[in-house]
Amino acid sequence: MSVGHPTGPSILVAEDEPEIRANLQRLLRLEGYRVSVVADGRAALAALQAQRPDLLLTDAMMPEVDGETLLRLLRAEARYASLPVLLLTARADTEDHARALQAGASAVVTKPFQRAVLLDCIRGLLAGGSA
Repeated sequence: MSVGHPTGPSILVAEDEPEIRANLQRLLRLEGYRVSVVADGRAALAALQAQRPDLLLTDAMMPEVDGETLLRLLRAEARYASLPVLLLTARADTEDHARALQAGASAVVTKPFQRAVLLDCIRGLLAGGSA
C-alpha cells in the first residue's frame, strides 16, 4: 500500500543512527503508517507522554536509555503494558533475543533486516498477534 498522506496505524521509531532512522521513517510512511521518530530512548519516553502510538519500534543499542532499559521502564507502567514493542538489534545471538523478550519486547528483528520480514512483523503485532 503506497499513499501520499499516511492514515494507518501510528508507529513511534526510536533509533540513534540518523540514516537508519530516516530509512525506517520513509519505508513505514510509504506503507501507509503515521510515523514519528526520535533519536534515543529518553526522547521515546518523552514522546510517549505526548502521544499514544499503536506500536513502538526501538533500537536495542542507543545512548543513555537503551532499548532494553526502555522496555523495562515501559512494562513497569500499566498504561504501556499492552503497547506492542518491536526491538531492532544488531545482535543475532539467541540469548540476546531471549533477554529482549524477557524485558518485554513483543518481537525482535535482527539488523540488517529484510524489508519484508520487518513489515510482516509489524503487521502481525498491529493485528494483535506475535511476530
